Amino acid sequence: MTRHARLFALLAATTLSIPSGARAEERSQVAEKYKWKTSDLFATEAAWIVAKDDLAARIAKLASFQGKLGTSAADLFGGLDALMAVDKDLTHLVTYASMRSDEDTRLGKPREMKQASESLAVKFAAIAAYFRPEILSLGETKVRAFVAAEPRLAPYAPWLNDILRYAPHTLGAAEEKVAAEAAIMADGAMNAYDTFTNADLPYPEVTLKSGEKVRLDAQAYTKYRTSADRQDRDLVFHSFFTRYKDFERTLGATLDATVKTHLFDKNVHKYDSALQAAIFDSNVPTRVYTQLIADVHANLPTLHRYLKLRQKMMGLDQLRYEDLYAPIVKEVDLHYTPEQAMALVEQAVAPLGPTYVADLHRSFQEGWVDWIPTTGKKSGAYSTGAYGVHPYQLQNFTGIYDEVSTLAHESGHSLHTYLSDKHQPYPTHDYKIFVAEVASTLNENLLLHHMLNQTKDKATRLFLLGSHLDGLRTTLFRQTLFAEFELKIHQLAEKGEPLVGEKLSELYRALVKEYYGDAAGVCKVDDLFGIEWAYIPHFYYNFYVYQYATSITASAKIAADLRADRTPKTRDAYLKLLSSGSSKYPIDLLKEAGVDMTTSAPFQAAIREMNATMDEMEKLLAQK
Repeated sequence: MTRHARLFALLAATTLSIPSGARAEERSQVAEKYKWKTSDLFATEAAWIVAKDDLAARIAKLASFQGKLGTSAADLFGGLDALMAVDKDLTHLVTYASMRSDEDTRLGKPREMKQASESLAVKFAAIAAYFRPEILSLGETKVRAFVAAEPRLAPYAPWLNDILRYAPHTLGAAEEKVAAEAAIMADGAMNAYDTFTNADLPYPEVTLKSGEKVRLDAQAYTKYRTSADRQDRDLVFHSFFTRYKDFERTLGATLDATVKTHLFDKNVHKYDSALQAAIFDSNVPTRVYTQLIADVHANLPTLHRYLKLRQKMMGLDQLRYEDLYAPIVKEVDLHYTPEQAMALVEQAVAPLGPTYVADLHRSFQEGWVDWIPTTGKKSGAYSTGAYGVHPYQLQNFTGIYDEVSTLAHESGHSLHTYLSDKHQPYPTHDYKIFVAEVASTLNENLLLHHMLNQTKDKATRLFLLGSHLDGLRTTLFRQTLFAEFELKIHQLAEKGEPLVGEKLSELYRALVKEYYGDAAGVCKVDDLFGIEWAYIPHFYYNFYVYQYATSITASAKIAADLRADRTPKTRDAYLKLLSSGSSKYPIDLLKEAGVDMTTSAPFQAAIREMNATMDEMEKLLAQK
């Protein structure tokens, strides 16, 4: 029942390169203009503690509504109003503590605050666990009569409809309380993984061909795997993943523990599968997930066509897994300052209208974004929101084009959050995850086409087109590979099979070899890289990653419509989607925006775009 702060995961392929003046070893060295303003949430840590203690008392008072929700429409409203007020303020607490912890994962005090807020969230869920079964016990007829009789319940109607949909998966009040209290253990494995990989894992130090010595943490790996020198790429890949291989058993145990929490929810709440349990909230049929995997397998020849094109452009006799992040146009070296990146993204999203651009500009100027990577800072990028304040972005911006694209991506999330919060009451402000990645990938698409419209230079166009193709590889194909791996490990666990690290590596290795055409010689995959699963934090997010792939197919369709439509019709339909929160289910919202995700048509549209992009690249390469 609790709605925690939205933490939209980074794209795993984020790349790093530090622009002049932007590097900082410690957070204290970063200019204030490059830091987010957590003071907009709470002025001080002391204010946060006061709010936490007050909220704890308010959570305890929620028990007073038990047994009274069905007395009258007014009583139902009173209970829901108190519930949502606590939920909103709890989200503020969790968001603030999580952000402060992410600034420097080495510090104990922010971690304590994060753990305290998470414990309070569990307490809230346990005390409020009676709401759903008690509302269900009223019956659909009575609930709808209350909504019709009490105007103040109108904003709660979609939320109540969702509860009624959960009837087959809702237990009695006492059982739901036990299940909610068990949630205190749900994030333990993920927290251990995050702390270990961000703060404690002894990353290797390597000496590059230039003589430069590098500590290969996650940020350095994503930077140096893009090296134009193949010897350095080999060193980086093998050193980095050998170190993860050293901890294969430990990291297998953390992932196994996370999967077990998913099985607990599936079994207790009587879902057919862990997959159904995970995506039920968005009301997405499981066939959408399995159809995505089937569509990808049917279109692996398109991925292989791209890999062969990459091999040709790199001048390699044999493409290898270590070569997949290297630039395919060596002459192009695009670097940007944060200010230049902001300007580019603002220009790129102009098709979404002046109001959207103005809101985005505010986000860059008013402390919504934390820019610079520092020691101990959480890696990657995300956007998170706090209703009534504004969204926040964590970035690890380092200047190359992919980082500008990441900024566009997370800014899409932030503006989606901002518009939903602005136009929706609290009960329906929090949009479903299934539609979340549409806004982010649409912004990436708009940025690409803006860049292409700016330049006629052959090398730069090839670089941009190649970046787009690799984005399709990493999002459409790689994220689906992740989704298939996640489905398979849950299916194994459902059969009672243990998920030890060695088995996870074997399963992942087989999938990577199949996807990348290892047996056919399309791209050779070293057996060591079966351990890559241990580097991917997404597997702790409970069937999240497939939505990257489904969303990029939806956003490609919408972006094409925006370019073709000279009227505001497509733009306004899309902005309505961004402003709708969870007032309708995501499948329905996307249909209203012109995309039917229950068919393979959006996927086929993305494949057509991928092939058309390769057609253009091949024409450019054929020019003398």
